[in-house]
Amino acid sequence: MSTALVPIADPVEALPPAQADDDTQMVRLWLARSASPNTRRNYEREARQFMAHVGKPLGSVRMGELQEYIAARPGSSATVALTAAALKSLFAFAQEVGFLRFNIGAAVKVPPIKNTLAERIMAEADALLMIRQEPGLRNRVLLTVLYGGGLRISEVCGLRWRDLAARDSAGQTTVFGKGGKTRAVLLSAATWKVLMALRDNQAAKSTNWSVEAPVFLSRKGGALDPSAVHRVVKAAAARAGLPGEVSAHWLRHAHASHSLDRGAPIHLVQATLGHASVATTGRYLHARPSESSAKFLGV
Repeated sequence: MSTALVPIADPVEALPPAQADDDTQMVRLWLARSASPNTRRNYEREARQFMAHVGKPLGSVRMGELQEYIAARPGSSATVALTAAALKSLFAFAQEVGFLRFNIGAAVKVPPIKNTLAERIMAEADALLMIRQEPGLRNRVLLTVLYGGGLRISEVCGLRWRDLAARDSAGQTTVFGKGGKTRAVLLSAATWKVLMALRDNQAAKSTNWSVEAPVFLSRKGGALDPSAVHRVVKAAAARAGLPGEVSAHWLRHAHASHSLDRGAPIHLVQATLGHASVATTGRYLHARPSESSAKFLGV
């Protein structure tokens, strides 16, 4: 009695069904995974530049071509690391959904990034000077919330009055943050006071004001966009005599560093800023150490 042999399927052929028909569709699916508009924008730029450079379908790209492209990428260590991270993510996703057989990005290393955080932390007096010298109410409150609340620029742009609630003599705001996470940020009495002044000013100027209105209105009546916030911050920095590199994120860095300097517990700063890990918040302690063995030497 003979036993018929059942052919065993080649495991290499056991791929999930492809979810995309071409590179363009696959990139669109890949970008749609991210909840962050900033990440989608940066990753799309990196993918488009790479695809234009190689000039052929992703399935035909070889590992050496990917490695050479990243190694030759001009710019800072952070720029090169972004390129590597984006392309590794792209090829990993393409294999995951069955569009590519192999993930050629698996062996590619993301280069280390120089930590320049200490270069982007301003003195407390400079942050306060930016706020106090701002002549316009809206912009002064904007700078106050960026610094006093430690909010990201996207979080500030998305604020609406319904997100704010009074708490005793101060208040709090509910923030829809990075990665689609929501957190509550308790604000100081001084920050709450200027926010209420802005609210009263808006309500007095509008016949149909409602709690659904953006906290920071543009001239056209909608919410301020990130580019407008950047212009406000740059103008405030110039007015205060600060370097042109100062950005909205510098004020968030300043919030973290200055609150830690004043004795705020690191886990509280982590929760306020919405950091996923306390290690991220800890970078501010390393960027501005309070002690050093160098101080014990005679030079």
